[in-house]
Amino acid sequence: MSDTKLILFNKPFDVLSQFTDSSSTGSTRKTLSEFIDVPKVYAAGRLDKDSEGLLVLTDNGKLQAKISNPKHKMPKTYWVQVEGIPSRAALQSLRDGVLLKDGMTRPAKVQAIPEPDTLWPRTPPVRFRKTVPDSWLEITITEGRNRQVRRMTAAIGHPTLRLIRYRIGDWTIDGIDNGNWRLA
Repeated sequence: MSDTKLILFNKPFDVLSQFTDSSSTGSTRKTLSEFIDVPKVYAAGRLDKDSEGLLVLTDNGKLQAKISNPKHKMPKTYWVQVEGIPSRAALQSLRDGVLLKDGMTRPAKVQAIPEPDTLWPRTPPVRFRKTVPDSWLEITITEGRNRQVRRMTAAIGHPTLRLIRYRIGDWTIDGIDNGNWRLA
């Protein structure tokens, strides 16, 4: 794997996890091509356009599959800003696994955290309700269902306001400004 290209990208909000926009809507959406000019690398997994943070790209198909295929159970850690302040019981239900429409989730590692001090401003900013507090969680999962973390926090009554993937396996966004990338 010495010739393998591995890129760690801190994906901004409202950017697609692909190099071209295949949308037929006619609107132009931001893609990876506006940030990364390395040929023949592809995202290992996806990160929704309304989520931010670590996206790993590689030119190695086996590594791409290992990172993105849930059967390998590679842990992924998210910083999650939620509406309200979850109770101990709500956090425990995430740790035990919650029932979603597509079945029970695997148990997650969950802890309440202070707002991360390395956060960048989001454009556009998160919409807050003045009458409802918000809080931050660190959630680590080993599966990757569509919009899973958002659905998990909604299932415990605390909708996600902002979702940032901080870690995949041993790789993190530490030292990578939002919208920037580096070789791993």
